[in-house]
Amino acid sequence: MKTSKLLRLALIFTVTISVLQVSRARAQDQDDEQDPPARVARLNYSSGSVSFQPAGEGDWVAAVPNRPLTTGDNLWADKDSRAELHVGSTGIRMDSETSVSFLDLDDHALQLRLSLGAVELRVRHLDDGDLLEVDTPNLAFTIQRPGEYRLDVNSDGNQTLTTVWQGRAEATGGGYSYSVVAGQRATFSGTDELDHEISQIPRRDDFDDWCMERDQREDRAEASNYISPEMTGYEDLDEYGRWHYVSGYGPVWSPSRVAADWAPYRDGHWVWVAPWGWTWVDDEPWGFAPFHYGRWAFVDEGWCWVPGPVVVRPVYAPALVAFVGGGGFHLAVGVGEGVAWFPLAPGEVYVPPYRVSRVYVNNVNITNTRVNITQVTNVYNNYTVNNTNINRIAYVNQRNPAAVTAVSRETFVNARPVSRNLAHVDARELAQAPVSHTPPAQPAKTSVLGAGTPARVRPPAAVESRPVVGTRNPTPPRAPFEQQRAAAPNVRTETPHPNAAPEPARPGQPGNPLHPSESGRPPSPANAQRPNEPARPPAPENAQRPNEPARPAAPGNVPRPNSPSQAMRPPEPDRHEMTRPQPPPRPSDGYQRGGSQPPHPLVRPAPPVQPRPQVDQSEANKFRTWQQQRPAPPPRESAPRPQNRPQPPPRPEEHKK
Repeated sequence: MKTSKLLRLALIFTVTISVLQVSRARAQDQDDEQDPPARVARLNYSSGSVSFQPAGEGDWVAAVPNRPLTTGDNLWADKDSRAELHVGSTGIRMDSETSVSFLDLDDHALQLRLSLGAVELRVRHLDDGDLLEVDTPNLAFTIQRPGEYRLDVNSDGNQTLTTVWQGRAEATGGGYSYSVVAGQRATFSGTDELDHEISQIPRRDDFDDWCMERDQREDRAEASNYISPEMTGYEDLDEYGRWHYVSGYGPVWSPSRVAADWAPYRDGHWVWVAPWGWTWVDDEPWGFAPFHYGRWAFVDEGWCWVPGPVVVRPVYAPALVAFVGGGGFHLAVGVGEGVAWFPLAPGEVYVPPYRVSRVYVNNVNITNTRVNITQVTNVYNNYTVNNTNINRIAYVNQRNPAAVTAVSRETFVNARPVSRNLAHVDARELAQAPVSHTPPAQPAKTSVLGAGTPARVRPPAAVESRPVVGTRNPTPPRAPFEQQRAAAPNVRTETPHPNAAPEPARPGQPGNPLHPSESGRPPSPANAQRPNEPARPPAPENAQRPNEPARPAAPGNVPRPNSPSQAMRPPEPDRHEMTRPQPPPRPSDGYQRGGSQPPHPLVRPAPPVQPRPQVDQSEANKFRTWQQQRPAPPPRESAPRPQNRPQPPPRPEEHKK
């Protein structure tokens, strides 16, 4: 009897442990799904008139360099204009009158929408399982290997020219798939049925020459000796600074031609970019990588950027800073409440102010500075579990008055230039103020639009609404900021301080000065609208119901408040290696991405590929003709033989004979 009872208890214990492990794994998977992408795109060069439309918004503004671009963002290069973007080491270049949208951009997928114009892509690296797809009005162009590619879409949207100098791709449309290999130009005409022709690549035009010149510039980048080429923004560092060695840090980079009182995170502005939230946009042409990766150190009366360990793909962060005065503080009489921050130093832990998993906290730190998991866990616990000890963390740059930057809340929220609106704060007040990783400010629509003035040009209406063909269902469009704010019951209006002096509005910038109707608290991070969901009213886990008395939090559990820094899961046991998420399974044939995700309104599913023997035979004949017409490669020159080559001395055995 005793043995039987013990066996039953052991079985119950085993089943309970299994259920708990499965529940914990499911909870971890759900949190991992809510992690923001580890990479973004960057607009690093533009000429002429280039316009930008943030995801979900109807307004177009002038494109601002260094603004991070992500899923749902749109770009338009007007007549006689060009633009260059980067996603890690992948270069994307837009020619005149070209419309490009980011249908999806995450850790393993880059899906672009090209509804008009010409783009060239230089793909230097492509991991197994990654998807790189350009969708046009009549086909989906999936890049399969690193190489150089060009796509042209005509004004009617019924013809796509694809050019492959190096690499290999697959074009899918009209119920068929076509391979496009190096040395081919393939022309696809029609929509429901494609007419496919193969030809030799013509002589390069002006756009090709410009792209080749930009590629050669990147190929000579010395920065790739010290950091990963997958760190977005690495290609501009050499021209504007120098690499040198600092004891204790290793190779570091210092900017040149900066003012004597220059400090990191001071020449630029703040914007609101979902899903990260407050994001720094720097004014310097090199100002991307040093503000979203690595750390800053003050050495020998000057600043240097410490990039951290060299990893294949470092994790992007919106701004590696800490904020001073979590509840806001008064800057001076007549100015009102302010926001202050300082850059994190090497070895200091970054705690994301947005909802993330515990694994993400590890990865965003160990890929950007030399820190062990124990340090990350200790700081994480201080900020998310034991809030009474957060001020015990000593920050190096907080004690350096030249490192702290402060502005009024209106400057911060309205994306105004920081360097022209600096505020003075007493050094003793800064030293005594609490440190937080959540800025004491709520976004307004001007925070989303950023510093760009209203655009003078935008794509034609027919181009904006033109659908494209895709092999996968991308993330549905994001709801407009105003709609997200209206769905949140905890809206708070941002109004200037009663004694605040008005700041000059920028010409043509909507919403300046800030109007009460243009600001408010965003949805609570625990209930924020996810990219693949329609807007929904939040339901906080511990919210008080209308007919229910207030209830205290359960002992031992930390409630999920509205503060983003407290919306993360409790820490897990230390992991001594970076855990890289596995790529999602690629759909073999069909238009699926998983779940009950609604279809994207501007992407039509590519018809299933059907076997067509007659088409196969025709394609084989076209390919054979293309091969026969290819110019023969130049003869390989053999190395010239040296004249009067000396003869070797005879062997001793031969001499005796």
